[in-house]
Amino acid sequence: MTTTYSPQVSGTGPFIPTRARTGDFPPVAKAYREVSQIVRESGLLRRAPGFYAMVGAGIAVSLGAVITGFILLGDSWFQLLIAAALAIVLTQIGFVGHEAAHRVILKTGPANDRLALALLGIIGMSYNWWDSKHSRHHQNPNRIGRDPDIQADTISFIEEDAGQSRGLIRALTKRQGWLFFPLLTLEGLNLHLQGIVHLCQRGPVKGRWIELSLIVSRFAILITPIFVFLPVGKAFAFLGVMFALFGVYMGASFAPNHKGMPVIAHDARFDFFTKQVRTSRNIRGGWWATWLMGGLNYQIEHHLFPSMPRPHLSKASQIVQEHCRTLNVPYTETSLMQSYGIVIKYLNRVGLAARDPFDCPIAAQYGRSQ
Repeated sequence: MTTTYSPQVSGTGPFIPTRARTGDFPPVAKAYREVSQIVRESGLLRRAPGFYAMVGAGIAVSLGAVITGFILLGDSWFQLLIAAALAIVLTQIGFVGHEAAHRVILKTGPANDRLALALLGIIGMSYNWWDSKHSRHHQNPNRIGRDPDIQADTISFIEEDAGQSRGLIRALTKRQGWLFFPLLTLEGLNLHLQGIVHLCQRGPVKGRWIELSLIVSRFAILITPIFVFLPVGKAFAFLGVMFALFGVYMGASFAPNHKGMPVIAHDARFDFFTKQVRTSRNIRGGWWATWLMGGLNYQIEHHLFPSMPRPHLSKASQIVQEHCRTLNVPYTETSLMQSYGIVIKYLNRVGLAARDPFDCPIAAQYGRSQ
Protein backbone atom coordinates (compact mmCIF):
# COMPACT_ATOMS: atom_id res chain seq x y z
CA MET A 1 0.00 0.00 0.00
CA THR A 2 1.30 3.46 -0.89
CA THR A 3 1.65 5.85 2.02
CA THR A 4 1.04 9.46 1.01
CA TYR A 5 0.17 12.10 3.56
CA SER A 6 -2.36 14.75 2.45
CA PRO A 7 -3.72 12.70 -0.47
CA GLN A 8 -6.33 15.35 -1.16
CA VAL A 9 -3.69 17.63 -2.67
CA SER A 10 -3.88 17.54 -6.47
CA GLY A 11 -1.06 15.64 -8.09
CA THR A 12 0.18 13.61 -5.16
CA GLY A 13 -1.50 10.36 -6.21
CA PRO A 14 0.78 7.59 -7.46
CA PHE A 15 -0.68 7.30 -10.98
CA ILE A 16 -1.17 10.94 -11.99
CA PRO A 17 1.47 12.46 -14.32
CA THR A 18 0.79 15.95 -13.00
CA ARG A 19 2.15 19.15 -14.53
CA ALA A 20 2.75 21.07 -11.31
CA ARG A 21 2.83 24.85 -11.61
CA THR A 22 3.48 27.66 -9.20
CA GLY A 23 0.43 27.95 -6.97
CA ASP A 24 -0.50 24.26 -7.15
CA PHE A 25 1.35 23.59 -3.90
CA PRO A 26 1.37 26.17 -1.09
CA PRO A 27 4.90 27.34 -0.17
CA VAL A 28 6.39 26.01 3.03
CA ALA A 29 8.35 28.90 4.45
CA LYS A 30 11.50 28.01 6.41
CA ALA A 31 10.65 24.30 6.27
CA TYR A 32 14.05 23.17 5.04
CA ARG A 33 15.93 25.40 7.47
CA GLU A 34 13.98 23.95 10.40
CA VAL A 35 14.31 20.29 9.45
CA SER A 36 17.98 20.64 8.53
CA GLN A 37 18.71 22.19 11.91
CA ILE A 38 17.14 19.19 13.67
CA VAL A 39 19.10 16.81 11.44
CA ARG A 40 22.40 18.58 12.16
CA GLU A 41 21.76 18.66 15.90
CA SER A 42 21.02 14.93 15.77
CA GLY A 43 24.46 14.31 14.30
CA LEU A 44 23.08 12.67 11.15
CA LEU A 45 25.37 14.60 8.81
CA ARG A 46 28.51 13.23 10.46
CA ARG A 47 30.60 10.88 8.34
CA ALA A 48 30.45 7.15 8.91
CA PRO A 49 33.96 5.87 8.06
CA GLY A 50 33.45 2.56 9.85
CA PHE A 51 30.34 1.74 7.83
CA TYR A 52 32.01 2.48 4.48
CA ALA A 53 35.11 0.53 5.51
CA MET A 54 32.87 -2.50 6.08
CA VAL A 55 31.06 -1.93 2.77
CA GLY A 56 34.38 -1.64 0.95
CA ALA A 57 35.69 -4.81 2.59
CA GLY A 58 32.50 -6.66 1.71
CA ILE A 59 32.73 -5.58 -1.92
CA ALA A 60 36.42 -6.55 -2.09
CA VAL A 61 35.70 -10.02 -0.65
CA SER A 62 32.77 -10.49 -3.03
CA LEU A 63 34.85 -9.44 -6.02
CA GLY A 64 37.62 -11.84 -4.93
CA ALA A 65 35.07 -14.66 -4.64
CA VAL A 66 33.75 -13.89 -8.14
CA ILE A 67 37.26 -13.98 -9.62
CA THR A 68 38.09 -17.21 -7.77
CA GLY A 69 34.85 -18.81 -8.94
CA PHE A 70 35.54 -17.75 -12.52
CA ILE A 71 39.00 -19.37 -12.48
CA LEU A 72 37.83 -22.59 -10.80
CA LEU A 73 34.81 -23.13 -13.05
CA GLY A 74 36.76 -22.85 -16.29
CA ASP A 75 34.92 -23.84 -19.48
CA SER A 76 31.40 -24.20 -18.09
CA TRP A 77 27.99 -22.69 -18.70
CA PHE A 78 27.82 -22.16 -14.94
CA GLN A 79 30.03 -19.16 -15.70
CA LEU A 80 26.78 -17.31 -16.46
CA LEU A 81 26.09 -17.41 -12.71
CA ILE A 82 29.48 -15.79 -12.18
CA ALA A 83 28.52 -13.15 -14.74
CA ALA A 84 25.34 -12.41 -12.80
CA ALA A 85 27.28 -12.18 -9.53
CA LEU A 86 29.81 -9.84 -11.16
CA ALA A 87 26.99 -7.56 -12.35
CA ILE A 88 25.67 -7.34 -8.78
CA VAL A 89 29.12 -6.51 -7.39
CA LEU A 90 29.68 -3.85 -10.07
CA THR A 91 26.33 -2.25 -9.26
CA GLN A 92 27.24 -2.15 -5.57
CA ILE A 93 30.49 -0.43 -6.53
CA GLY A 94 28.39 2.05 -8.48
CA PHE A 95 26.31 2.81 -5.38
CA VAL A 96 29.46 3.64 -3.40
CA GLY A 97 30.73 5.74 -6.32
CA HIS A 98 27.44 7.64 -6.24
CA GLU A 99 27.94 8.40 -2.55
CA ALA A 100 31.54 9.45 -3.11
CA ALA A 101 30.37 11.83 -5.84
CA HIS A 102 28.09 13.40 -3.22
CA ARG A 103 31.17 13.74 -0.97
CA VAL A 104 29.74 11.46 1.69
CA ILE A 105 32.62 9.09 2.40
CA LEU A 106 35.99 10.85 2.82
CA LYS A 107 36.86 14.04 4.67
CA THR A 108 37.60 16.38 1.76
CA GLY A 109 35.87 17.15 -1.51
CA PRO A 110 38.88 16.41 -3.74
CA ALA A 111 39.45 13.05 -2.00
CA ASN A 112 35.82 12.09 -2.60
CA ASP A 113 36.09 13.20 -6.22
CA ARG A 114 39.14 11.00 -6.77
CA LEU A 115 37.39 8.05 -5.15
CA ALA A 116 34.28 8.56 -7.30
CA LEU A 117 36.46 8.85 -10.42
CA ALA A 118 38.17 5.54 -9.62
CA LEU A 119 35.00 3.65 -8.65
CA LEU A 120 32.98 4.78 -11.66
CA GLY A 121 35.98 4.00 -13.85
CA ILE A 122 35.91 0.44 -12.47
CA ILE A 123 32.33 0.01 -13.66
CA GLY A 124 33.09 1.67 -17.01
CA MET A 125 31.37 5.04 -16.57
CA SER A 126 32.63 8.58 -17.02
CA TYR A 127 32.55 10.46 -13.71
CA ASN A 128 32.68 13.86 -15.43
CA TRP A 129 29.64 13.05 -17.59
CA TRP A 130 27.62 11.41 -14.82
CA ASP A 131 28.38 14.04 -12.17
CA SER A 132 27.21 16.89 -14.40
CA LYS A 133 24.03 15.02 -15.31
CA HIS A 134 23.26 13.93 -11.76
CA SER A 135 23.91 17.37 -10.28
CA ARG A 136 21.37 18.90 -12.66
CA HIS A 137 18.87 16.24 -11.64
CA HIS A 138 19.32 17.05 -7.94
CA GLN A 139 18.88 20.76 -8.55
CA ASN A 140 15.63 20.33 -10.50
CA PRO A 141 14.08 16.87 -10.03
CA ASN A 142 11.23 16.15 -12.44
CA ARG A 143 11.37 19.69 -13.86
CA ILE A 144 10.69 19.84 -17.59
CA GLY A 145 13.65 21.08 -19.58
CA ARG A 146 16.00 21.04 -16.61
CA ASP A 147 16.08 17.49 -15.26
CA PRO A 148 18.12 15.35 -17.68
CA ASP A 149 16.57 12.20 -16.19
CA ILE A 150 13.20 12.98 -17.81
CA GLN A 151 14.53 14.10 -21.18
CA ALA A 152 13.28 11.96 -24.06
CA ASP A 153 15.54 9.16 -25.17
CA THR A 154 14.19 5.73 -26.04
CA ILE A 155 11.64 6.32 -23.26
CA SER A 156 9.41 9.41 -23.10
CA PHE A 157 8.58 10.75 -19.66
CA ILE A 158 6.20 13.57 -20.65
CA GLU A 159 3.32 13.60 -23.13
CA GLU A 160 4.83 16.21 -25.47
CA ASP A 161 7.89 14.05 -26.09
CA ALA A 162 5.75 10.95 -26.58
CA GLY A 163 3.57 12.75 -29.13
CA GLN A 164 6.61 13.88 -31.12
CA SER A 165 8.23 10.43 -31.33
CA ARG A 166 8.58 8.90 -34.78
CA GLY A 167 9.32 5.58 -36.45
CA LEU A 168 10.58 2.73 -34.31
CA ILE A 169 10.75 4.95 -31.22
CA ARG A 170 7.06 5.80 -31.64
CA ALA A 171 6.19 2.10 -31.84
CA LEU A 172 8.13 1.49 -28.61
CA THR A 173 6.63 4.53 -26.90
CA LYS A 174 3.08 3.26 -27.36
CA ARG A 175 3.77 0.45 -24.89
CA GLN A 176 6.85 1.82 -23.20
CA GLY A 177 5.67 0.94 -19.70
CA TRP A 178 5.61 -2.78 -20.46
CA LEU A 179 8.90 -2.49 -22.38
CA PHE A 180 10.68 -0.43 -19.72
CA PHE A 181 12.31 -3.26 -17.80
CA PRO A 182 13.27 -5.29 -20.92
CA LEU A 183 14.89 -2.13 -22.30
CA LEU A 184 16.92 -1.79 -19.10
CA THR A 185 18.97 -4.79 -20.28
CA LEU A 186 20.61 -2.29 -22.65
CA GLU A 187 21.06 0.44 -20.04
CA GLY A 188 24.50 -0.78 -18.99
CA LEU A 189 25.81 -0.42 -22.54
CA ASN A 190 24.04 2.94 -22.82
CA LEU A 191 25.77 4.29 -19.69
CA HIS A 192 29.16 3.20 -21.03
CA LEU A 193 28.49 4.67 -24.47
CA GLN A 194 27.22 8.04 -23.26
CA GLY A 195 30.25 8.47 -21.04
CA ILE A 196 32.67 7.64 -23.87
CA VAL A 197 30.85 9.96 -26.30
CA HIS A 198 31.08 12.75 -23.72
CA LEU A 199 34.82 12.20 -23.22
CA CYS A 200 35.46 12.12 -26.98
CA GLN A 201 33.53 15.28 -27.81
CA ARG A 202 35.26 18.39 -29.09
CA GLY A 203 36.16 21.13 -26.70
CA PRO A 204 37.60 20.99 -23.19
CA VAL A 205 36.58 18.05 -21.00
CA LYS A 206 37.91 17.90 -17.45
CA GLY A 207 40.04 14.80 -16.85
CA ARG A 208 39.44 13.49 -20.37
CA TRP A 209 42.59 11.38 -20.70
CA ILE A 210 42.54 10.11 -17.13
CA GLU A 211 38.98 8.88 -17.53
CA LEU A 212 39.55 7.39 -20.97
CA SER A 213 42.61 5.57 -19.65
CA LEU A 214 40.62 4.20 -16.71
CA ILE A 215 37.74 3.02 -18.91
CA VAL A 216 40.01 1.45 -21.54
CA SER A 217 42.05 -0.29 -18.82
CA ARG A 218 38.87 -1.51 -17.19
CA PHE A 219 37.55 -3.12 -20.37
CA ALA A 220 40.95 -4.64 -21.17
CA ILE A 221 41.27 -6.15 -17.68
CA LEU A 222 37.68 -7.39 -17.79
CA ILE A 223 37.38 -8.72 -21.33
CA THR A 224 40.83 -10.25 -21.88
CA PRO A 225 40.55 -13.07 -19.29
CA ILE A 226 36.98 -13.82 -20.34
CA PHE A 227 38.07 -14.59 -23.90
CA VAL A 228 41.25 -16.32 -22.72
CA PHE A 229 39.49 -18.72 -20.34
CA LEU A 230 36.24 -19.25 -22.27
CA PRO A 231 35.31 -20.26 -25.82
CA VAL A 232 34.06 -17.37 -27.95
CA GLY A 233 30.38 -18.30 -27.62
CA LYS A 234 30.48 -18.59 -23.85
CA ALA A 235 32.55 -15.44 -23.58
CA PHE A 236 29.93 -13.41 -25.44
CA ALA A 237 27.17 -15.05 -23.38
CA PHE A 238 29.08 -14.09 -20.20
CA LEU A 239 29.33 -10.46 -21.31
CA GLY A 240 25.69 -10.42 -22.39
CA VAL A 241 24.45 -11.62 -19.00
CA MET A 242 26.78 -9.27 -17.14
CA PHE A 243 25.83 -6.14 -19.13
CA ALA A 244 22.11 -6.99 -19.13
CA LEU A 245 21.85 -7.63 -15.38
CA PHE A 246 24.02 -4.60 -14.57
CA GLY A 247 21.66 -2.40 -16.60
CA VAL A 248 18.52 -3.88 -15.04
CA TYR A 249 19.87 -3.68 -11.50
CA MET A 250 21.11 -0.12 -11.90
CA GLY A 251 17.96 1.09 -13.67
CA ALA A 252 15.59 -0.73 -11.33
CA SER A 253 17.29 0.97 -8.36
CA PHE A 254 16.94 4.50 -9.74
CA ALA A 255 13.58 4.21 -11.54
CA PRO A 256 11.23 3.96 -8.51
CA ASN A 257 12.44 7.22 -7.00
CA HIS A 258 10.74 9.87 -9.19
CA LYS A 259 8.84 8.25 -12.07
CA GLY A 260 5.10 8.73 -11.61
CA MET A 261 5.55 11.59 -9.15
CA PRO A 262 4.42 15.14 -10.06
CA VAL A 263 6.29 16.69 -12.99
CA ILE A 264 7.17 20.36 -12.53
CA ALA A 265 6.54 22.88 -15.28
CA HIS A 266 9.66 24.56 -16.67
CA ASP A 267 8.78 28.02 -15.34
CA ALA A 268 7.34 26.96 -11.97
CA ARG A 269 8.94 28.17 -8.75
CA PHE A 270 8.85 26.17 -5.53
CA ASP A 271 10.71 26.32 -2.25
CA PHE A 272 13.48 23.72 -1.86
CA PHE A 273 11.63 21.52 0.65
CA THR A 274 8.45 21.33 -1.45
CA LYS A 275 10.34 20.66 -4.67
CA GLN A 276 12.40 17.81 -3.27
CA VAL A 277 9.74 16.07 -1.15
CA ARG A 278 6.83 16.22 -3.59
CA THR A 279 8.79 14.85 -6.54
CA SER A 280 10.47 11.97 -4.65
CA ARG A 281 9.27 8.57 -3.48
CA ASN A 282 10.71 6.34 -0.76
CA ILE A 283 10.76 2.53 -0.79
CA ARG A 284 9.82 0.59 2.33
CA GLY A 285 11.88 -2.39 3.48
CA GLY A 286 14.37 -1.22 6.08
CA TRP A 287 17.91 -2.59 6.08
CA TRP A 288 17.45 -5.05 3.21
CA ALA A 289 16.10 -2.34 0.89
CA THR A 290 18.96 -0.05 1.93
CA TRP A 291 21.48 -2.75 1.05
CA LEU A 292 19.72 -3.71 -2.18
CA MET A 293 19.38 -0.13 -3.44
CA GLY A 294 22.48 1.44 -1.93
CA GLY A 295 20.45 3.88 0.16
CA LEU A 296 18.35 5.07 -2.78
CA ASN A 297 15.28 3.70 -1.03
CA TYR A 298 15.43 6.85 1.13
CA GLN A 299 15.19 9.11 -1.90
CA ILE A 300 13.39 11.95 -0.13
CA GLU A 301 16.08 12.23 2.53
CA HIS A 302 18.83 11.77 -0.05
CA HIS A 303 17.50 14.72 -2.04
CA LEU A 304 17.12 16.89 1.04
CA PHE A 305 20.55 15.91 2.42
CA PRO A 306 22.66 14.51 -0.45
CA SER A 307 25.82 14.43 1.69
CA MET A 308 24.22 12.31 4.43
CA PRO A 309 25.86 8.88 4.99
CA ARG A 310 23.75 5.85 4.12
CA PRO A 311 23.34 4.46 7.68
CA HIS A 312 21.82 7.75 8.91
CA LEU A 313 19.07 7.99 6.30
CA SER A 314 16.55 5.86 8.19
CA LYS A 315 16.71 8.11 11.27
CA ALA A 316 16.46 11.20 9.09
CA SER A 317 13.34 9.77 7.47
CA GLN A 318 11.57 9.73 10.84
CA ILE A 319 12.39 13.41 11.34
CA VAL A 320 11.28 14.37 7.82
CA GLN A 321 8.05 12.36 8.08
CA GLU A 322 7.12 14.10 11.33
CA HIS A 323 7.91 17.45 9.76
CA CYS A 324 5.72 16.62 6.76
CA ARG A 325 2.82 15.63 9.02
CA THR A 326 3.10 18.93 10.88
CA LEU A 327 3.20 20.96 7.65
CA ASN A 328 0.62 18.80 5.82
CA VAL A 329 3.13 18.11 3.03
CA PRO A 330 2.76 14.76 1.19
CA TYR A 331 5.44 12.20 2.03
CA THR A 332 5.20 9.28 -0.39
CA GLU A 333 6.45 5.82 0.53
CA THR A 334 5.60 2.49 -1.07
CA SER A 335 6.84 -1.06 -1.48
CA LEU A 336 9.42 -1.87 -4.14
CA MET A 337 7.06 -3.98 -6.24
CA GLN A 338 4.27 -1.42 -6.04
CA SER A 339 6.69 1.28 -7.14
CA TYR A 340 7.44 -0.75 -10.27
CA GLY A 341 3.71 -1.01 -10.94
CA ILE A 342 3.43 2.77 -10.60
CA VAL A 343 6.32 3.29 -13.02
CA ILE A 344 4.84 0.93 -15.62
CA LYS A 345 1.36 2.47 -15.40
CA TYR A 346 2.75 6.01 -15.53
CA LEU A 347 4.92 5.34 -18.59
CA ASN A 348 2.05 3.61 -20.38
CA ARG A 349 -0.20 6.61 -19.71
CA VAL A 350 2.45 8.96 -21.07
CA GLY A 351 2.84 6.63 -24.06
CA LEU A 352 -0.82 7.14 -24.98
CA ALA A 353 0.25 10.45 -26.52
CA ALA A 354 2.15 8.49 -29.18
CA ARG A 355 -0.90 6.48 -30.22
CA ASP A 356 -3.08 7.26 -33.19
CA PRO A 357 -6.66 7.69 -31.88
CA PHE A 358 -7.79 5.42 -34.71
CA ASP A 359 -5.69 2.56 -33.33
CA CYS A 360 -8.83 1.69 -31.41
CA PRO A 361 -11.08 -0.55 -33.59
CA ILE A 362 -14.26 1.27 -32.53
CA ALA A 363 -12.69 4.67 -33.14
CA ALA A 364 -11.36 3.44 -36.47
CA GLN A 365 -14.86 2.29 -37.49
CA TYR A 366 -16.36 5.68 -36.73
CA GLY A 367 -13.41 7.39 -38.38
CA ARG A 368 -13.92 5.52 -41.64
CA SER A 369 -17.67 6.12 -41.62
CA GLN A 370 -17.28 9.89 -41.65
